[in-house]
Amino acid sequence: MKRLYSLLLFLAASLWLAIATLRADVTVPAATDLQRLGNQAHSAKLPVLLTFTSVICSYCELLEEDFLQPMLLSGEYRDRVIIRKLELGPGASVTDFDGRNIMSSELSSRYRVFVTPTLLFVDGSGRELAERIVGINTPELFGGYLDECIETALLRLRAPGAAARSNGCQLENPANSDTIFTTATP
Repeated sequence: MKRLYSLLLFLAASLWLAIATLRADVTVPAATDLQRLGNQAHSAKLPVLLTFTSVICSYCELLEEDFLQPMLLSGEYRDRVIIRKLELGPGASVTDFDGRNIMSSELSSRYRVFVTPTLLFVDGSGRELAERIVGINTPELFGGYLDECIETALLRLRAPGAAARSNGCQLENPANSDTIFTTATP
């Protein structure tokens, strides 16, 4: 019995170590070319989860380590959403959905993103599909809310009628979702 207990303890420790190693190898890809990403999203009929982050943001680290990395590692979201992060910082640039190279801060201004982390659910043209998530205030409930917003965004792409009847993660004013990306000033 003691030998079986030791073997089980060894196996559990090995499994924990293997999972920790795999998780450390998974990183959320950076959003550097939103035009190419948008084309990929259009082709696959998938929404893009675009996370605005900062290197000095501890909540961004929590988001990536506790939610986004496990989502990527599980493989369960591969057919539901494309996950990317956009790091805000001095000198950071990105190719926008129109193919122009701009500063990341300009893109965050267009979307009216002023807090990190902020999660946007957009289509291949950069239009918001579901309610954005700003910050993390209840980690225990965050995963469920994140799943709900992904599902809403996916429905708006694939079955707009069904999305209109769902209750979760709806944009306050969906008519404005078409103009948020192209509006340069708030």
